Amino acid sequence: MHPAPDDPMPRRLAPPCSRPGCPHRKPCPEHRTKRGSARAKGYDARWENTRREFLDEHPLCEGDDCLTLPPDQRSPAEHADHIDGLGPNGPRGHDWDNLRPMCQRCHARRTARDQPGGWNAR
Repeated sequence: MHPAPDDPMPRRLAPPCSRPGCPHRKPCPEHRTKRGSARAKGYDARWENTRREFLDEHPLCEGDDCLTLPPDQRSPAEHADHIDGLGPNGPRGHDWDNLRPMCQRCHARRTARDQPGGWNAR
């Protein structure tokens, strides 16, 4: 038997909360965060210039996975990762000694490891 045409379609469950071990689903009332804009976090024109100049000088990924490979097998770097994890607004946000070139895959793995729930958890 088919549902009547005016019956609403069953909805999919919302994804689980980003925080490990939390029993709620999104939007979680306990872990809901208000994220600032990228610009408010320092990802502005100045950062884009720093990033572009850094990646021009460091074109290959130095993430954990790629660093074990010979240079001719490494992925191109797409991200200038902040080693201290504080981003461009941190005290060393534009200091090249605090940056590491990373490909998308290595950067995503680092984010997942260092920030449970990924970017959504901040």
